[in-house]
Amino acid sequence: MWLMLQMDEPQDFVIATGEVHSVREFVEKAFQNIGKTIVWEGKDENEMGRCRETGKIHVTVNHKYYRPTEVDFLQGDCTKAKQKLNWKPSVTFDELVNEMVKADVELMRNNPNA
Repeated sequence: MWLMLQMDEPQDFVIATGEVHSVREFVEKAFQNIGKTIVWEGKDENEMGRCRETGKIHVTVNHKYYRPTEVDFLQGDCTKAKQKLNWKPSVTFDELVNEMVKADVELMRNNPNA
């Protein structure tokens, strides 16, 4: 972000790894970080993620946000940021998920109603 603000003229940059990950993969990795395994049941807007260890349903599809015609493949291209800012991704997907889960766990420890 700091590098972007140093440009003489404002420009748009895509900050991305160029990797493709699904919401499903993110959810599975997040639960793995807390020692749980998500098992998927159902299909499309009726799909849910159940914790293998407890049997509790932790993931459901919110019909308000379900988009069956959504583009299946989205991949960020950070070529411009690499070329103009000499920027490159430094955090892996696994590291990012781990960091996000740790932050949420800490938040819940400090404020269980968060």
